[in-house]
Amino acid sequence: MKPTVTRITPGSILDSLPMGRDALSVRRRVEAMERVMEGLFQIPGTNRKVGLDVILDIVPFAGSTIAAAVGGWMAWEARNIGMSKVQVARMAGNIGFDWALGMIPFVGAIPDFFFRSNTRNLRIIKKHLDRHYPSTTILEG
Repeated sequence: MKPTVTRITPGSILDSLPMGRDALSVRRRVEAMERVMEGLFQIPGTNRKVGLDVILDIVPFAGSTIAAAVGGWMAWEARNIGMSKVQVARMAGNIGFDWALGMIPFVGAIPDFFFRSNTRNLRIIKKHLDRHYPSTTILEG
C-alpha cells in the first residue's frame, strides 16, 4: 500500500492567500508569512519551531538582509492598515535588531532562534487589528 503524498505547489499557496487590502486579508497574509518565517517545522524532541528566518541566517549577510526585507514587507502591510507611526517604528526596531544579530557570520542564527522579530511584529499587528477591526478576530479553541 503506497502512502499518499500531498504536494504543495507555489500556485496553490498563492491561490489560498487573500489578495484584498481589507484588514482580514492583511491579517491572513501576515499570519501566513510569520508561520513561514518562524514556524515551518518543529525540531524533533523539543517544542521549538524553526522557520525560514533561522535557515536564512546560515548564509552570511545576504540571508539576514532577505529576512529583514520580508519583515519590512510585514511592517509595510501594517502601515497600510493604519497603524500608528510609533507601532510601525517598534516593528522596524524589531526588524533592525534581528537583522543586526543575523549579520554575525554563522553564529547569528543562534540569537535569531530566540529573538523572533516576525512573531513580535505579528503580535503588534494583531493587537491593533483586534482593537480597530474586531471582526477580523479569529477565535481558536
